[in-house]
Amino acid sequence: MQFRHEVKHEISNHDMLILRQRLRAVMKPDAHAVNGRYEIRSLYFDSLDDKALREKLDGVNVREKYRIRLYNNDPSVIHLERKFKQGSLGYKTSASLTPEQAQAIADGNIEWMSRSTDEVILGFYTRIRNEGLAAKVIVDYTREPFIYVPGNVRVTLDYNIRTGMSCKDFLNPACVTVPVKDSPCILEVKWDNFLPDVIRDAVQLDGRKSAAYSKYAASRMYD
Repeated sequence: MQFRHEVKHEISNHDMLILRQRLRAVMKPDAHAVNGRYEIRSLYFDSLDDKALREKLDGVNVREKYRIRLYNNDPSVIHLERKFKQGSLGYKTSASLTPEQAQAIADGNIEWMSRSTDEVILGFYTRIRNEGLAAKVIVDYTREPFIYVPGNVRVTLDYNIRTGMSCKDFLNPACVTVPVKDSPCILEVKWDNFLPDVIRDAVQLDGRKSAAYSKYAASRMYD
């Protein structure tokens, strides 16, 4: 299990303009980005008593959550992701889903999952059975990703965060989402064992502190 360091900062639009120029000078854009960015849609799951949400709001150090994610509304690549957090360290595993499988999960049709040979799908199925996990909220946002090979560094700028409660329309590009009130831009920096000085200097902003902003938690405030 390879944990990665993860640090988030809430930044302003002005900060983002500055960082974008710095990052373009020292890092490469992610190969999957189109014109330097892509659109992300995530469908988040939580238990009947909103365990994941409560743990996030309460600042619990060790947490786990599940989501289904696709990029640029392209159903040809859909991932079921399990995200495990321990303090500032994170670990993610994923499994590929067909559009039919993703829609079935969103609809609560899960018996097929018990016959899967994929550990992520089986683990999710167990959690659904034991804790009543169900689709809770859709979160859309724009991401600008940058990579730096030494240290396996990934820096992302996320903005235009939007939310929608019509979870069963997850795969519908026309599904209506609305802007999250007062949502900031989010700078996220991830690395393996070391963060090169050139990247540390590039992302440095005076007076900015790491923040525990959660797109999922912010979107759930619309419940």
